[in-house]
Amino acid sequence: MSSGGISQHAGKRLAPDTPGADEAWRELHRAACAPYRAAGRFAWHFARGKLGRDPVFRGMLERGDLPARARVLDIGCGQGLLASLLAAIDVQARGRWPAGWPAAPAGASYTGIELMQRDVVRAQAAVGHLPSAPRFVCADMCSAELPACDVVVILDVLHYVDHDAQEGVLTRVRDALLPHGRLLLRVGDAASRRGFAASQWVDRIVTLVRGHRVPPTFGRPLHEWTALLQKLGFVVNGVPMSRGTPFANVLLVADLPRPST
Repeated sequence: MSSGGISQHAGKRLAPDTPGADEAWRELHRAACAPYRAAGRFAWHFARGKLGRDPVFRGMLERGDLPARARVLDIGCGQGLLASLLAAIDVQARGRWPAGWPAAPAGASYTGIELMQRDVVRAQAAVGHLPSAPRFVCADMCSAELPACDVVVILDVLHYVDHDAQEGVLTRVRDALLPHGRLLLRVGDAASRRGFAASQWVDRIVTLVRGHRVPPTFGRPLHEWTALLQKLGFVVNGVPMSRGTPFANVLLVADLPRPST
């Protein structure tokens, strides 16, 4: 669909300025990165690179993984990129949302939990003042209080704790989710040796660049992640999440089933 003309989609006439998907994503990327200028050069360049190159952020919007007005809990939130993206969506959803995407996840409330104090400081400096009022907590995901929520997002952090602790975090996540809640968990598939090794190598470099020590990691094959989530009562769908990268990442979309009536 051209962003310059009037098009038909699902029986509805679109406004002349309705953007195409690529244009909409470029606008969102610019808007979500802009607040990080206030947090310093590193924070801004990291935001531009991570949001621009990591397929998970755009992918969540294209698939409709995040519902509108959701209470979002972001575990291992880093400098709050998802909070900034959600704030940008609140603005762009007013007439600049591509017709080919599911409804915009506007109106979200956001809580981020991050172990590293430096990242929390960067997050608060960049986006803590936004109208969406994101909340950041510096805490260990293994012991932090998890608020009631509709969606939990955990991207590339659960492998930093051992297998018993992983199950403990996921059990607490399940208990924090409200009925019909959703977990978006990105993991590396340890069964894909080359891709998993590549992702671990890059992960270590990024951790060092962010000014943190590199802890040991505890991967699992994809089938073990899936089995663990199913044991906890989730219905799991795996989405490949390595497009444009050499990695072996998968986004596990794990939903709590509707309670029987």
